[in-house]
Amino acid sequence: MAVLVFNKFLPLFILPFGMVCALVVLAVVRKKRWPAVLALVVLYGASIPLVSNLLLGWLEAHYPAIPVAEAGPADAVVVLGGILGPQVAKDAGMNWAESVERFQAGVALVQAGRADRLYFSGAPRRALGQQTTEGEELRRQAIALGVAPDKIVVTPFVDNTAMEASTIAALLKAESRKRVILVTTAWHLPRAAMQFRRAGVEFIPFPVDFQVDPMRRIGVMDFVPNAGSWQGTETAIRECYGYAFYAIFRRPAAPAQ
Repeated sequence: MAVLVFNKFLPLFILPFGMVCALVVLAVVRKKRWPAVLALVVLYGASIPLVSNLLLGWLEAHYPAIPVAEAGPADAVVVLGGILGPQVAKDAGMNWAESVERFQAGVALVQAGRADRLYFSGAPRRALGQQTTEGEELRRQAIALGVAPDKIVVTPFVDNTAMEASTIAALLKAESRKRVILVTTAWHLPRAAMQFRRAGVEFIPFPVDFQVDPMRRIGVMDFVPNAGSWQGTETAIRECYGYAFYAIFRRPAAPAQ
């Protein structure tokens, strides 16, 4: 439990927002100028596209994109969660998050015959006051797109990537399956790959939703701060922190029952 608390709260102090807040408080309490100046430096650096693109691009470069036709064959396609936003009105349609490409790629891989099984994550989700899972809703969408119901498996409850990996490993073992195509956002794949490798799952990485063009030239606008770059910088730092955390605390999460 202490390890989990450590994992949840320490990023608050190492992410740019936490660093800026801590430096401002220090400047006020100690009545010193240098913490305030350093806070401005951190604020500016974390907000410019140059820094955001360098960090996200470094994460995305670990696993290059591959065409659907060159992925696999494998025993199953595993689509990691985080694909849906909140449902805010009845019959309003699916509220897709930015990572919708995970779902699209998973369906495309199965329809192309790269695997005959499609796993969706049983991440918890409340929809208009009712408890459900993201996987159940994605299952309905996949069936509507022509995927056979008997090809789709929704995992039991999971709430993080480590639990997804251990749960998928248990399901694969029960079904005598070994090799999967692992679909997730490109910047998230290094951490996900470590978790699945540690869980003993043989996988083919299939990154989607790339954020950075590796051939893009640096220009004047790369030094102009914006909110999107701030978010990108925090995302990249959080991913690096998560990778380091699980590299140190090697104990895998228990699979869901």
